[in-house]
Amino acid sequence: MAAARKYLALSVIASGILNRGAMGDNTETLQKRAHNRGDRRHRLPSDCSIYASVRYCVSDQGKGVMKPRHLLYCALGIAAAATALAAPAWSQDSYPSKPIALVVPFPPGGVADIVARPAADAMSRFLKQPVIIENKPGAGGGIGMGYVAKAKPDGYTLLLALSSISILPEADKVIGRPPLYQLDQLVPIARLTADPTVLAVRADSPWKTLQEFVADARRRPGAITYGSSGNYGTMHMPMEMFADVAGIKLLHVPYTGGGPAVVALLGGNVDAISSGPSTVIQHVKAGKLRVLASWGDKRLASLPDIPTLSEAGFDAVFFQWSALFAPAGTPEPILAKLREAARAVAADSRFVAAMATVETPIQYLDAPELQRFWDADAKKLADAVRRVGKLE
Repeated sequence: MAAARKYLALSVIASGILNRGAMGDNTETLQKRAHNRGDRRHRLPSDCSIYASVRYCVSDQGKGVMKPRHLLYCALGIAAAATALAAPAWSQDSYPSKPIALVVPFPPGGVADIVARPAADAMSRFLKQPVIIENKPGAGGGIGMGYVAKAKPDGYTLLLALSSISILPEADKVIGRPPLYQLDQLVPIARLTADPTVLAVRADSPWKTLQEFVADARRRPGAITYGSSGNYGTMHMPMEMFADVAGIKLLHVPYTGGGPAVVALLGGNVDAISSGPSTVIQHVKAGKLRVLASWGDKRLASLPDIPTLSEAGFDAVFFQWSALFAPAGTPEPILAKLREAARAVAADSRFVAAMATVETPIQYLDAPELQRFWDADAKKLADAVRRVGKLE
């Protein structure tokens, strides 16, 4: 709005200057002429700022030196500068003017995808433009996150990430490979959900309780397999944290996302997974899966009979949260609009109903609060990655 007001003022000034006369000498000629006369009073200002030029054009000094042609040049220059000033304001005021891509760095069927699709629908209705899901899986989510981190910061490429966003840059350091992205390449918009992961096994498995699972794992080190969304991801790190405090060794089988890992569990290709409740709750209700424990700091409202790992004596807490991000450098007016959209998503009746269906609580945080939460979570998870170390 400030730039628009400047545009209006400068346009009026330029219009007034144009009315002062016809063509005449140019600026350089006038500057030399004033110098040759030794007339410092009539020299054009060396300050090239718009407002200095405007003040000169309309001053008594300008009237004495500037001929009609220079007045025309001055007016046209001011008009061009005014247009340049106004362009960003107008483009941001009209945002969005085309469809927005919401990148989900995992395949369909996982937590990120389950949250992203109803969120995109709600955002589309609020922003009056389509918000289109683009699944870009790979490297535990790193491919899609890196894609958004390097995207043009114009508000038309966004990211729906899970807490693994905090893990992967540190994992790259541990592995010794070039990072796919850095945390400062992305800026938070809002957190939408946060749920502790749960330990799920097939309903026909021999383990009815967490204690039975741990006892068997101690008897048969490395024999029990578990699937994940990829190395160092949000399905991998919780299991490694649990295995460490429980003194057991499990065999990790990475997949390209949470959806494929759940399919692998249902198909008998792995023995267990740690996942957000939203990806397994329907299979629990259908009698296909059993949940043995959660990584929460308290019991889940959706699974009140399931103990936490802490209750069982294993100090491991992990939350799988989902949040919206934009590339760093995105203009503040656009970020403000996206924050409004995210706030509308969290209160949208269809989104709330979709999350209720998979019994995922909405845990909305606006950008400033999310940044503080993210900083603390990233530090905790980076410490966990260093404890796990380089994977073979």
